[in-house]
Amino acid sequence: MLRAVDVIRKKRDGEALSAAEIAWMVGGIARGDVADYQWSALLMAIVLKGMDRSETVALTDAMMRSGIVVDLSSIPGAKVDKHSTGGVGDKTSLILAPIAAAAGVLVPMVSGRGLGHTGGTLDKLESIPGFQVDVTLDRYKEILRETGLVLIGQTAEIAPADKFLYALRDATSTVEAIPLLASSIMSKKLAEGIDGLVLDVKTGNGAFLPDLERSWKLAETMCDVGRRMGKKMVALITRMDQPLGLAVGNAVEVAECLACLKGAGPDDLTSLSLDLAAEMILMASRAASIEEARGICERTIADGSALERFRVLIAAQGGDARVVDDPGLLPQPRRTIELKADRAGWVARLDARPIGVATMLLGAGRERVDSKIDPAVGVVFRRKVGDRVESGETLCTLLVNDEARLDQALSMIEDAYHWSDEPTTPPDLIVERLVAEIA
Repeated sequence: MLRAVDVIRKKRDGEALSAAEIAWMVGGIARGDVADYQWSALLMAIVLKGMDRSETVALTDAMMRSGIVVDLSSIPGAKVDKHSTGGVGDKTSLILAPIAAAAGVLVPMVSGRGLGHTGGTLDKLESIPGFQVDVTLDRYKEILRETGLVLIGQTAEIAPADKFLYALRDATSTVEAIPLLASSIMSKKLAEGIDGLVLDVKTGNGAFLPDLERSWKLAETMCDVGRRMGKKMVALITRMDQPLGLAVGNAVEVAECLACLKGAGPDDLTSLSLDLAAEMILMASRAASIEEARGICERTIADGSALERFRVLIAAQGGDARVVDDPGLLPQPRRTIELKADRAGWVARLDARPIGVATMLLGAGRERVDSKIDPAVGVVFRRKVGDRVESGETLCTLLVNDEARLDQALSMIEDAYHWSDEPTTPPDLIVERLVAEIA
């Protein structure tokens, strides 16, 4: 007979847990016979002693099976999703999903909300008037069948054990352990009913894991877990040292995504979105090479099919599709404030993390899970790394409603800029590409 105390002791002493022991502990969440404090103890033991790859796969599988594993086999075609570990101005999902769908890939996407300095896809989508991210799994399937893509929030049926464990991890300072991170992300993604997953693992000062070595380890772990569970996996490790694109907020990021889908978005955001979408197209066997897939992506923007696919998605999920042609229908701030440069030079660094915190202070993000989001506020940058700036030029524009913490936000953004008297060049956005073949 299994007992929680024996499982905890085993991991405390550095031994590997069996798949049966892990499944029993995860099952105890729903049964109610494993207490919160016992799981908290096991989580800390995992942080201190680690988990081997077989244990990580077993934990992922048990959490995935704690709820419904969606069956999309009745909808013909390859189903491929993308997951990002998050950052500042990271809005690629809203661009790559319609691109990939316009290229014939089915894109079932269950996304999350922002917390702290990082933004969330669901918050951006909800800034579109009427857009519904909370739908039933039956409706999830219907939208996917009708439009080729769907973007929703995690339902109560998808990996409920992960929701329980994430709350404990957040409260016990056990969030950052690689096996726990990997199993949390992969359990939700694999429950969507996908055939393959493209990962965008961020590294740098604005990333959840700033250290490149740990970012690489997380990417490699998730790819291997997915491979062992029969899924196609690719990971791009990408830099999050400065905001991605020019806009940070919610409605303002949606407007920037629409600009990208119209071929008029910032180069860094457009390029990364195309790279990720190309990986999805290649994974779905809609192209024979990454170069061909990239060309297909570019054509969906040039011929307007990606933009049209986004319009159809908005309508299918209850949103006002008129925003596609008139972004002015998105929530607007009452006031704009320009931050001016007090010196001339080149932008050498633009730290993403303090900018994310500053936009949170303006109301665009959450300090706590229950914090209210203001979709209209944020920041639009005019100068980033590598740009020449003259004294008095506008560095960025703040979009403001509540001015209670405006001075603090302004100070943080100003301090995020670092200067050079010599020309500077931003490093390549993509650091490394990892591919995992199915086991």
